Amino acid sequence: MNVITVLALFVVALFLVVSLHELGHFIAAKRAGVRVEEFGLGFPPRLLATKRGETVYSLNAIPIGAFVRSVAEDDPAVPGSLASMGSWARFVVYAAGPAANIVLAFLLLGAFFTLPEDVIVGNGVMVYRVAEDSPAGEAGIESGDLILEAEGESIRKWGDIQGRISSSEEGEEIALLLQRDGVKRELSLVPEFDADLGRRAIGVTLCRNLVSEIETGSAVDEAGLKPGDTILSVNGQIVYSEEGMSDVLASVGMGEEIRLTAFREREKVIANIVKEPTSALGAMGMELLWVDGTHIEQVRLPLIRASYLAGSFIVDMPSMIVASVPLIREDPSKALVGPIGAGQLTVEAVRSFGPSNVVFMAGIISLGIALFNFLPIPPLDGAGMLVALVEGTRRGKRLSPRMLHLAYSAGTAFLISLMVLVTYSDLLRIITGGSFGL
Repeated sequence: MNVITVLALFVVALFLVVSLHELGHFIAAKRAGVRVEEFGLGFPPRLLATKRGETVYSLNAIPIGAFVRSVAEDDPAVPGSLASMGSWARFVVYAAGPAANIVLAFLLLGAFFTLPEDVIVGNGVMVYRVAEDSPAGEAGIESGDLILEAEGESIRKWGDIQGRISSSEEGEEIALLLQRDGVKRELSLVPEFDADLGRRAIGVTLCRNLVSEIETGSAVDEAGLKPGDTILSVNGQIVYSEEGMSDVLASVGMGEEIRLTAFREREKVIANIVKEPTSALGAMGMELLWVDGTHIEQVRLPLIRASYLAGSFIVDMPSMIVASVPLIREDPSKALVGPIGAGQLTVEAVRSFGPSNVVFMAGIISLGIALFNFLPIPPLDGAGMLVALVEGTRRGKRLSPRMLHLAYSAGTAFLISLMVLVTYSDLLRIITGGSFGL
C-alpha cells in the first residue's frame, strides 16, 4: 500500500471520527429539545443542503469533520438554546460527543482484532537473552535455548509462552521442556511479577534466530556483527527462517550491497556488506541457530475474544497514558501530535505492521479524541460537563457569565497555542526526516 493511499484512508478515517463525534452531540441535543439550526458534514463552502423541520442538513466542501450549530448556544435567556436546558441535559449533550468516539473506538478496535493476522509459528521459541537474577536465569536457561513445551502444552509462537506465564498464579511452579544443542531437558521455575511489563514473567527475551559463530575477517565480522546478535531483517525484509533468509540473499547479485539489521542487547545494529562467494561458515561468514519448522499461519480471533481485547484496551488506555508520562517528558514531539503527526504515524504503522493497521489507528485516533475532549479545559466538552455538574450541585444556580467568558477565552487561547506548537513540531519532524521509530 503506497503512501498516497494510506494518507487518503487516514483522511477518510479522521473525517469519520470527527463526524461521529459531532453526530453524538447532534442526537443528544435533539433529544434534549435543543433547537439545532444546522448539522453539517464538512465545513463551508456549502455543496448541498436540505431542511427538515427546524434543522438544515448540509454537505460541505472541506472534508475535515462536521459541526452542529444551535440557536444562541451560550444564552440561557433564549428558549431552545443549549444554555437554557437543565444541568443534566447539558451534561449529556456535552458527554455525547466523546461517548460516540469511545463506541466507535470499540467497534474499530474490535474489527481490527477479528481481522486475519499473519503469525510466525514454529517448533518452539528461541531464547535471545536471560535477565540476571531472574527465574529463568536461576533455573539455568541460557541464550539459544529452545522452549518446546510449558506444562505439557506445545509452544509454537511467542504468545503461547507469554500467555501461559502471565496467566500463572502467584507462587505457581511452571514445568518447561527445553532443547539445547539437540538435547532435551526438563526444568521448573516460578514466574515473578514484572512491574515494567505489568504481568508475570520469567526474565527472557525471545528471538527468531541467533548468531552462533562469526568467521574472523569475513564481511559480517568487519561490519561489526558479533556472536549473540539476532538478525531482524535483510534489505528491509523480515527474516524468520533459514529458508527465508536464503531466498532474500539469493535475490541479491554478487557484488551488490546487503543491508543487515540486527539486534544486540537493547540496540539495533546496522551492517552494510557486499555480497561475496559463500564462506565455509555459511552465508556471508556467519552461522545462525534457527527454530525448526518456522512458517507463517493466518489466525483470526473469535468475536467475543476480540471484543474483550477492544474493551480492555479502552479501559487500560488512561493508565497507559499515565505510565508513559516519563517518555512524554523525554520527547514531547512524539507523544503530542496533531493531524499531521497522526497521519505520519499511520503511514509508519502500515509500513511496519501491514494495511490492517489503518483500522487500528482509526480506533486509536477516535479514542484519543474522546479522552482529549474529556479534559476540563474550555472550550472542550469536559469543561461544559464540569460547568453542568457544578451548577447541578448548586441546584441550578448559574456560574458568573463573566467568569465563564474569561475561562473560555483563556482556554481557547491555550488550545490554539498548543495546536500551533504541535503542528510546528509535526512539520519539523517531517522536514528533518524524523520518525516515530516504528
